[in-house]
Amino acid sequence: MAPKTATSSLRDLPKVDALVGHPDAAGLVAAYGRALVTTEIRAEIELLRHRIREGNGGDVRAEAVIAATRSRLERLHTPNQCRVINATGVILHTSLGRAPLAPSVMAAAARQSAQYSLLELDRESGKRSDRDKLVADLVCRVTGAEAATVVNNNAAATMIILNTMAEGREVVCSRAHMVEIGGSYRMPDVMRKAACHLVEIGTTNKTRAADYEQAITDRTAMLLKVHTSNYAIVGFTEMASLEELVEVGRRRKVPVVYDLGAGSLVDLKPFGITREPSVPELIRQGADLVCFSGDKLFGGPQAGIIVGRKDLVAAVKKNALFRMMRCDKVTLSLLEHTLRLYLDPARALEEVPTLNLISRSAAECARAARAICARLKKRGIAAETRESRSQIGGGSTPGDDLPTTVVVIKSLGGTPDAAARRLRMGTPSVFCRIEEDSLVFDPRTVLQGQIMELVSAITAQRK
Repeated sequence: MAPKTATSSLRDLPKVDALVGHPDAAGLVAAYGRALVTTEIRAEIELLRHRIREGNGGDVRAEAVIAATRSRLERLHTPNQCRVINATGVILHTSLGRAPLAPSVMAAAARQSAQYSLLELDRESGKRSDRDKLVADLVCRVTGAEAATVVNNNAAATMIILNTMAEGREVVCSRAHMVEIGGSYRMPDVMRKAACHLVEIGTTNKTRAADYEQAITDRTAMLLKVHTSNYAIVGFTEMASLEELVEVGRRRKVPVVYDLGAGSLVDLKPFGITREPSVPELIRQGADLVCFSGDKLFGGPQAGIIVGRKDLVAAVKKNALFRMMRCDKVTLSLLEHTLRLYLDPARALEEVPTLNLISRSAAECARAARAICARLKKRGIAAETRESRSQIGGGSTPGDDLPTTVVVIKSLGGTPDAAARRLRMGTPSVFCRIEEDSLVFDPRTVLQGQIMELVSAITAQRK
C-alpha cells in the first residue's frame, strides 16, 4: 500500500491507543515509559492533523508516526550540554565552560554530592555548623589570608563587599578601573546597585596614589582597585601600586579592596604570564580584602572567593544578601577538593587542568601537533603543522599569550565553515579555529587522553 501523504484525511489518522500498543512502539515504551510515549505520540498526531488541515498532508501510517515519535523522544533525551574537545587554543573558553575540572576532584565531589553530606553539621558536637568551614581554612592556608568566605561568583563577591562596607558612603576608584565585563556588567552600575557613591579619580591612563588620598573624606568607605583583567592600557601610563594604596589606606584608616577577577593562586610568570598578580602576592602586599573567581585561573567551579581581614569577612557574612549568594554543596565540594590539590604546588600544576594547559611547554605542544598530523596522514587526511599562539581567555591576561604549534587542514570536504559545523555536531563535539580558509587545531587545549578521540572525530567528518 502506498504511503498516505498529500491525499490523507483526518479520518485516516491512527488512534493513539493503537499506536502505543503497536509492536514497533514496544521498545519506546520500555525505554521511555508509557506516559511519555503516549504524550509524544499525541503531539505527533496533532502535528499531522494540523498539516492535513493546511492541505500539506503527511504520512499517517502507524510505522511512520512511531518513527517520528522515536525522533521526538531521542531529541528530548539528548543533553543540551555535551562533551567537547576544545581545539581552539583558548584555555578559559567562556562559551565552552571556562575551566575544566580535575577528574579526581569531579570523582570526589560526585561521591559526596550523590549522598547526604556534612554541609552544615559539626561531626564532633552534632550541632549545626557554618558551611564556610568546609573550605575557609583551606583557602586561608593556600592564600595566606586571615579569613575567607565564598559566594556564587565574583560579580556577587564584588557586589556584597561594596554593599557591606560602603552602603550610603563613598568608594574611591580610578577612572582606569571603570571596567565592563561580559553581559554589560559595568563597575559604576554595580556601585549604584550596591547603594554606594562612586568617586572617580585620575584619568584613563594615569592615576597616582596622591589622587586617592586627595579624594578621601569622612564619608569614604574604601579605596577600590580593580584588576584590568580583560584589557590593557599601555604607553604613557602610571598607576598607583597596591603597596602605595595600602600605605595611604593605613595612614588614613580606610580599607583597601582589590577586585582581582581571574584570581590565580600561583605565580604564572615562569610560564610567560607577566601581568597577572597572584592572590597570595596581594595578601602579602597588605590588601584588606581580595575577591576573585573560582572558575578561571584558579581552575575550579564557578564561585566568588573573598579573602582578607577577619572583621571584614565576618561583616560580609552578616549581610542579608549573603544567603542569596551562598554556594550549594556541589560547588563547595568541588572547591574543597580543588583547594586540596594546591596544598602541593607541583601536584596542582599537574592535576588542575587550567594550570596544566598553561604550563605546557612549546615543545610539548609541538610534539602533540606532530603526532596528530602523522595519525591524520595515515588515515588519508592532508595535514600540516605551523607555529602559532594560544590564548588564556576568560577575560584574563590581555596581551599575554603562549607559544604553540597547531595542526592545519586545508580541506575536509566542503567549505571550512561546513566542515567546522560537522565537527561541532559530532560526538564528541569538536571546536577549532578557521584561519585563511583552513581548519586549525591547537593541541594546547586538548586535554590528556583526547588526542586519539580528536583524530577519530576529524576522520569521521571527512567527505
